[in-house]
Amino acid sequence: MDELEHFFTGSALTAVDAKGRLSVPAGIRQKVERRSDVHAIMLASHEVSLCLAGFDVNYLKYLHRDNERRRLAEEERAPLAHYSRGRRLFGGAEEVPYDASGRIVLPAKLRKRARIETLALFVGMSATFELWNPHLALESEDAEIRQIATEALEEKGLMP
Repeated sequence: MDELEHFFTGSALTAVDAKGRLSVPAGIRQKVERRSDVHAIMLASHEVSLCLAGFDVNYLKYLHRDNERRRLAEEERAPLAHYSRGRRLFGGAEEVPYDASGRIVLPAKLRKRARIETLALFVGMSATFELWNPHLALESEDAEIRQIATEALEEKGLMP
């Protein structure tokens, strides 16, 4: 995946039911389907934020190459960083298929990790996207995610 042609952009707020079912926004699905033949998203814990990182299955190749590049750069000064990152990226990742209408069931362990409850905020991040509990996004140190969450909640009349 030397050059990506289709990037995840924009944001969308979606409801999550008691069983963890939610709709993946059409814009996310369109990019996934342009980048992969698999109608599924990959979800993993985010490297620094209390949210999930999402991508298409083909992006795993890029993540593997990047993880190896970082391992070689870090192997003398931080040898355990590679293993921790690998476990997060690959050991904790889940391939989550979506149906024809774009519905998924968010795996319970990922839902718990990101503390996703009744709402999920999708945020495009170029090659990847994030999946947030919008109320936790409001508490983030990052002003941009706070603004995106505020606007999404206000648009739906859900701002606390």
